[in-house]
Amino acid sequence: MARLVDRSLRDAMRALRERDRQLAYAVIIRDQAVDALERATAKLCLDFLVRQQPAGAPLRFAYTAIKVNTGLERVGDYIEAIAHQAAKLNYRELDLPLNRFQEIADIVLPMLGDAVRAFLQEDAALARSVMPVEDAVDQLKSRLREDLMQMYKENRLPFAALDPCLTITRRLERVSDQARNICVETLFLCTGELAQHPDAGTFRLLFLDQHNAGTSLIAECLAERLGGPRFQFSSAGLDPRPSPPAVVEFMREKGFDVTRRPARSLNEVPELDRYHVVAVLHPEAKKLFPRQAHKIVFLDWPVEDPATVAGAPEAVRAACERAFQTLEGLLSGLLKDILGETPA
Repeated sequence: MARLVDRSLRDAMRALRERDRQLAYAVIIRDQAVDALERATAKLCLDFLVRQQPAGAPLRFAYTAIKVNTGLERVGDYIEAIAHQAAKLNYRELDLPLNRFQEIADIVLPMLGDAVRAFLQEDAALARSVMPVEDAVDQLKSRLREDLMQMYKENRLPFAALDPCLTITRRLERVSDQARNICVETLFLCTGELAQHPDAGTFRLLFLDQHNAGTSLIAECLAERLGGPRFQFSSAGLDPRPSPPAVVEFMREKGFDVTRRPARSLNEVPELDRYHVVAVLHPEAKKLFPRQAHKIVFLDWPVEDPATVAGAPEAVRAACERAFQTLEGLLSGLLKDILGETPA
């Protein structure tokens, strides 16, 4: 499996560099072989567990093998997604930062190889040495993402190319995440040590509306007050705009300074594919969400957005109060359901 995904990632990057749509399609088809190996390996592990009922080191090995098997299958899925996006970017007139994508891939490929070798050789020291490499990938991904957004704002990158480029960037970073996870499982195999996965136990919620100037902003502020340390919240808008003065004043009276929260678009939300729940506060919001987000739970919250209310400040304030009360009830119920208890 590791050899297959390594070859596929190299070919996907070559398809991107050379605008080779046929090679991209070959990578997509090849993922079926990874899936077949994943199923066969999972069956072997489960048969072993059922028939032998192991304990101690053999049990840890079977458990770790299942986790590594799943991780490699997910890497195959990420590479398939990269190939899909590379096929979309095959028109020659595009001036893409191909060297920046390759820079990340040149770190991710040996990282994944070392992670698998650490598992196969049961090398805890190698696993520990590989794990910090993920931070370097995260930094490169964040800088590339910012540069892509700047290119888009300067009309040097059309929107039709922006989303594929951002998806490739995210998927490369997710490969490094899986490599780190393999190292975490290897440490458990070798030492019994339960190393902490990044963001373990943290629930991520995103509030998405039209302008990130009213409803989503109110929801983010309220959620931070209600949620506690086990949650991470963000908000974004389809067409970001500054909050109306009446909204700013209302939130100030409620104890929130929203002037320190500039409106941002969906593409400016970091680690977008790591969110667990998206509260959709505008009917068009879900349509623009990345199609790869199949593991995210979407909640339709049809709350009137005070940022779009016309009229005197009193009318906007009344809309703010209605939205505030509605969102407070929705959030209290949601957080209670997630935690299985009443939020603080």
